[in-house]
Amino acid sequence: MSAGNSRTLTRLQARLRGSVGKAIEDFRMIGPGDRVMVCLSGGKDSYTLLDILLSLKRSAPVDFELLAVNLDQKQPGFPEHVLPQYLTSLGVPFHIIEQNTYSVVKRVIPEGRTLCGLCSRLRRGALYRFAAENGITKIALGHHRDDIVETLFLNLFFGGRLKAMAPKLLSEDGRHIVIRPLAYVAERDIERYARGRRFPIIPCKLCGSQDNMQRVAVKKMLAAWEHDHPGRTESIFSALRHVELGHLADTRHFDFAALEEQRLRTGAAPGSSARIAAMTLEEEDRLVEAAAATP
Repeated sequence: MSAGNSRTLTRLQARLRGSVGKAIEDFRMIGPGDRVMVCLSGGKDSYTLLDILLSLKRSAPVDFELLAVNLDQKQPGFPEHVLPQYLTSLGVPFHIIEQNTYSVVKRVIPEGRTLCGLCSRLRRGALYRFAAENGITKIALGHHRDDIVETLFLNLFFGGRLKAMAPKLLSEDGRHIVIRPLAYVAERDIERYARGRRFPIIPCKLCGSQDNMQRVAVKKMLAAWEHDHPGRTESIFSALRHVELGHLADTRHFDFAALEEQRLRTGAAPGSSARIAAMTLEEEDRLVEAAAATP
């Protein structure tokens, strides 16, 4: 690697460290004494996650443990030696879970259907079980900012829900805290970093599964938006961090009925002659007309 490339990689690593460190701080992801299980698939995202967490651990003001865990699902052609060799060379504590979920998925899912949904659920179950049996306090996944935004649109378009991936969440059974330290990191930066660090990538195509076509379509849509309007993905993610519940329509999360009581507490009773500070509809119309007339 040339000196120029080395400096570029160092700057990129510093930016990733800053983004991951900020996410950890903002969402209180890791605390003193935590035993963090880093779920390592062999893809660019999980390699980057482990690499940055190891870097942060060396200078973190709090003491925590890292354990890299991979689930060997017995996919045909899976290179079993790659991850153990890589992790041993780093001196990182690790564990390989061996569970033949591949045969279960192939038996249950009809030919031609995507395997990813059931595969993901079985994988999550195996990892949660290991975490419960080994004193894990945090489960770290490699989802990044683009994954979170894509999930928002998948739920919006195909699920009728305004929902994405939380940077930190409690599992449904209430037993595990799941964290996503790459929540502030763009996928393009992970791709560049993975190339620069030359991680031994294991492709997620060994099982012969099809791509999740809905996610592929959303990814292409966001890529086109980003090409035409750079920064749009970042803006959408920012919106997830600045939610105005009173401007949505979910009665489970906002008490619309209480607005009457709030109005009465301000003293603005019906028929009051007090000057209303809010803009009237007529004033809004005039502003819209003026803006439209502006060349």
